[in-house]
Amino acid sequence: MILSSISINAKSAILGFRKIFVLSRIGTELSTRYIRTTGMSFRRNQRPRDEFNHQSYGPSPQRPRSNNYNDSWNDPFSMINESLSQMRNFNMNACQQVAATVFTVHCGEIREKDDGIRVKISGKVVKRPRSGRFLEVKDLTGCTQLVAMDDKPEVQQKFQSIPNDAYISVIGTVQTRPARFINKSIGTGAVEIAVEEFDKIIMPILSDMSGSSFDQQTRSYSTSSTTKSKGITSIEYKRSTSENIVQYFVNRKFTCGGLNRDDIGTFVTLVGWLDSKKHGKFLQLKDGYGIIQVIVDSDDLEMKQQVANVKDDNIILVQGRVIARPPAMVRHNTDTGEIEILVTDFKILDPNEPYKNPNGVEEPKEMEVEVNETNAQNQSTQPVSPRPVEKPKINLYTYRTHNCGELNESNIGQEVTLTGWLEFHRMKKFFTLRDGYGCTQVIIPDELCTNYNIEEIPYESVLKVTGLVLARPFGMRNESMMTGNIEVTMKSLTVLNEAKKNLPLEIRNFNRAKENLRMEYRYLDLRFPDMQKNLRTRSKVLMKMREYLINHCGFVEVETPTLFRRTPAGAQEFVVPTRKAGKFYSLVQSPQQFKQLLMVGSIDRYFQIARCYRDESTRPDRQPEFTQLDIELSFTDQSHIMSMIEAVLVNCWPESNGTLSVPFQKMSYDEAMERYGTDKPDLRFDMQLQNVTNLVSLNEDITQSTPNMGSYAIVLKHPQSNIKNSLKKELKDIEKETNSHLVVSKIAANDINEWIDGPLKNVFSTVVLKALAANLHLEPNDLLVIGYGKKADCQTLMGRVRISLYDDLEQRGLVAERAKEENKFLWVVDFPLFAKNEETNEIESVHHPFTAPHPDDRNLLGNPESRLLARSLAYDLVLNGQEVGGGSVRIHEPKLQKYVFDEILKLDRNHLNHMLEALQSGAPPHAGIALGIDRLISIICNTNSIRDVIAFPKSSEGRDPLSKAPCEISEEEKKMYHIKIIDDKESSA
Repeated sequence: MILSSISINAKSAILGFRKIFVLSRIGTELSTRYIRTTGMSFRRNQRPRDEFNHQSYGPSPQRPRSNNYNDSWNDPFSMINESLSQMRNFNMNACQQVAATVFTVHCGEIREKDDGIRVKISGKVVKRPRSGRFLEVKDLTGCTQLVAMDDKPEVQQKFQSIPNDAYISVIGTVQTRPARFINKSIGTGAVEIAVEEFDKIIMPILSDMSGSSFDQQTRSYSTSSTTKSKGITSIEYKRSTSENIVQYFVNRKFTCGGLNRDDIGTFVTLVGWLDSKKHGKFLQLKDGYGIIQVIVDSDDLEMKQQVANVKDDNIILVQGRVIARPPAMVRHNTDTGEIEILVTDFKILDPNEPYKNPNGVEEPKEMEVEVNETNAQNQSTQPVSPRPVEKPKINLYTYRTHNCGELNESNIGQEVTLTGWLEFHRMKKFFTLRDGYGCTQVIIPDELCTNYNIEEIPYESVLKVTGLVLARPFGMRNESMMTGNIEVTMKSLTVLNEAKKNLPLEIRNFNRAKENLRMEYRYLDLRFPDMQKNLRTRSKVLMKMREYLINHCGFVEVETPTLFRRTPAGAQEFVVPTRKAGKFYSLVQSPQQFKQLLMVGSIDRYFQIARCYRDESTRPDRQPEFTQLDIELSFTDQSHIMSMIEAVLVNCWPESNGTLSVPFQKMSYDEAMERYGTDKPDLRFDMQLQNVTNLVSLNEDITQSTPNMGSYAIVLKHPQSNIKNSLKKELKDIEKETNSHLVVSKIAANDINEWIDGPLKNVFSTVVLKALAANLHLEPNDLLVIGYGKKADCQTLMGRVRISLYDDLEQRGLVAERAKEENKFLWVVDFPLFAKNEETNEIESVHHPFTAPHPDDRNLLGNPESRLLARSLAYDLVLNGQEVGGGSVRIHEPKLQKYVFDEILKLDRNHLNHMLEALQSGAPPHAGIALGIDRLISIICNTNSIRDVIAFPKSSEGRDPLSKAPCEISEEEKKMYHIKIIDDKESSA
C-alpha cells in the first residue's frame, strides 16, 4: 500500500504517524513496500523508536490494545478511516516522535524537501576530508556529502582518520548547503548530512606492494555488487612506451568504458589517449575499455597548452569529476553517453618519469571493525576477519609462478612463468600452452616472431614461457576457457623437451582413439582433460574419506600384507611362487582376516585404502586388481556401520555432484528380488515387476514341470510398446543365458479377445490369458513381457529384461535419462546366509564364512533342511544399480565359527586355524564394510568404465597393453622358482 506524500506540519505528522501505527498492527508481509510520509520514503519495519518494539513486526506488547481495533484488523481501509476519526484525541507529542525517527536512506535519495529529517546512511568514502570537516560517500544510487559540525569535535577527529575506500555507516540530520556551495551537477548537490554518530566503519588495509612492480594485483573494492574489469589490455600495453606508463594502466581505479550514471559526482582519475578529432574544450578520451567525453573548461593556461601539444601517441592522465550531460547532449549509442568528465587536471605522461600513484592511496583490502560509540574518538580499531582458507600451493617448489589454468583478470600486469605442453598454434603468433590444470593463450610479439618460429616446434613439446599477463580484447574473449579473459605476451621461450612428430595419439577431444590404443599409450591419454579431472577427483574423494575417518572419527589407518596364504570358500586368487619348492603365496582378495585380527588386537577402529586381487575375468566394472576402502569397527552393529558410511559419503561427496540425502533407503533382499529382479536395483526409474505366479499357475502343465515355479511380467503401453527387432533378439539372448522362459507379445488386435484366442493360448492356455488380461489391464497396442520358470531364475531373468527395456526407451527418448536423475543409494539387507551351488550341490556362504547369522534365525542352523532359510547380518550398498560396497557383522564366538567351518561349509581348517585361535583369545563383537573405490569414482565421474578412473588399468582380457604383461620369464627364473610350463594338451590329459 502506498500513501500519498504529506507536507510537514503538526497535523500531517500526526496523520503520518497514525498510519504507521495502524499498518504495523496489520501484521502482514508489507516489508518490501514503501510508505510515503513527511516528504520522503522509508520501509515499513523502520518505525519510531519510542512507540514500537523494534524486535517485532506486530503490535508492541507494551502498548495496551483498544477495543475499538478488535473488529477491524483485516480491513486496512477501515482502520485508516478510524484512525482519522480519532486524530483529535492524539497528543501532539507524536510530532516530536516523528522528528526523532531515524530513516534508512540511500546516498542518492535525499533532496531539499528532506531538510531536518534524521537519517541513517551507508556508503564508501570516495573523497578524502577537506579542512577535516567533509567527506563524500557513495553507493549504487549516487553520492552525498557528510559534514562534521563545529559542536562535534569527536566527529571531526574521526573524519580525519578515515581514508578513501573506507565503508562507513552514520546517523545524522539532513540540512541545506549554503547557496555558494550547491553542486547542481548531482541530485544531492543542494543538501548535506550533519553527522551525529557513527554506526559502523569498515576500514581498508594497505596492500603489500613489495617486490616487482608487475606483482601488483588490481582489485575492486566498491559498494556495488558488480566488479568491473580494469586490468591492462593488449592495445594499452602496445601503446605504453615504458614500464612507467604500464603502471598507470595497471594501478588505475576507473576506465573510460566502465563509468555510468551511478558514478555521477565521483572524482576519478583516467589514463588513455585522445581521439585525433578535437572540438575546443570537448575531447574524447579513449582506453582499452571504451571512450568518454572530457571537458577542459579552465582558465589555466598551462593546462590549455598541454591540450594543444597532445600528439596521437601520447598517453594522457586526466583527473576530474563525473557529471551528467545536458539532456539534449545525451548519446545513447555509447555506454558513457549520459555522462562526461569535468577536468581539473590534465597531464601528458612522460615515459621516462618514474611512476607516481595518482590515487594517493594504494589498493585496500576490506576488514570490518565495530565502533564503540561511547568512546569512538579514543578507540583504536582492531580488524576482525574470519580465518582464511588456505589454497593448495600447487606451484610451490617449481620454477613456474603459475599453472596454465589459474590466470585471470586479477593477474593482469604481472610477469609470470608458465610450463606445459604445446597444444596448438596459429598464424606464427598465437599458441596455447596446456598442463594438468588448464591451458593459456600466449602471444608472440612482432619483434620476437623472427627469433621464435613456433611452427617448427612439434605439438606436445614441453615449453617454458615467461611473459606479461594482459586482458584480451572484449571481442576476443573465450568464456569456455578458465583463462579466456586474459592472454600472456611472451618475453622468452625455452624448449625443455622437444616431442617427436606424429605421436600415436593426438590430444584432441574430437576423433578420439579407441580404448586399446589409449591404454597402450596411457601416458599420452592421461593428458586429456577428462582423465585429469577423473584422477584428481579420485584423489580429493580419498583425501576427504581419510580426513573424516581420522580427524572426526579417530580411526587408525593400518597397512596389511599383500602376500598371504590361500583363503578357502572365496574368489579365485593369484598364486605367487617362491624359491622354496612347492611353497606358494596368494595375493589377498581382501584384508578380511587381517582386519578381524586387528579387532582382537584392540585396534578397534581400523581402515585402509587397500589394494586387492582376484583372478577372475574382467568386465567394464571389474579389474583383476582393484582398490577398496576397508573398514572394521569393534563394539558396533549393522545400523551403526550404515550410519558411519552414510556420513563418510556425505563428507567426501563432490559439491559438483549435488548433495546426498541421508539416511539412505533400506530394502530387504527378498523385496529387491521380488520388485526388481536383482539384489542391486536401480531406483532412478520405477518399472517394477508384477508377480503373476498365481495366474500362470492356473496352467497345471507349467506348474508340474517346474518345481518352485515363479512368473513375473512387465507391461509397456503405447508408444513405448513399439520395440525394434534388435531388442527382441537381445531379450532372447538373455533368455538363453538363464534357465527360464520368456514371452514377448504385442497385442496388435483391436479386440483383446482376439489376442486371447491367438497363438499364445498354446503356451499359457485361454484361462491364463484371460486372467492376465484382466489383472494386468491389458489393452490393444500394449506389449506384454512375461517370464516363467524356477522362481529365483525367473526373477534374475526379468531383472535383466527390465534394464534392457529401459535402455531402449531411454535411447528412443521416451523416458527420462537416468544420468540426469538424482543419485539413488540403497541399503540391501537380510541376505541369505547360505546358498546351494547348483553344480557341486554343496552349501556355500553367500558373502564369506565369517558372516554372522541373523539372531532370529540362529535356531535354523542346526537343521540341514532349514539352513538355506537362515538370513545373515550382511548388508550391501547399491548406487544407481551398481554394488559399491558390502559388509557384515562378523562371527566373534569361536564355537559358532568352528561349527560353520566344520558342520555346514565343511572347509579344510588348516588354512583357518589362526582365526579360530584368535577368536578364542577374547574377540570383541565387531563388524565392517568395504567400499569399491574404482566403481564409486566411476559413478561420480559418470564414466562408461572403471578403467577411465584408474591411471594404469588392465584391459578387458586382464592384460596390460602398456608393458604387454603378463609375459614370459627366462629359464633361469623358472628354475629359481621351480616352475615347469605345461602346454594345453598336456594339462588336459
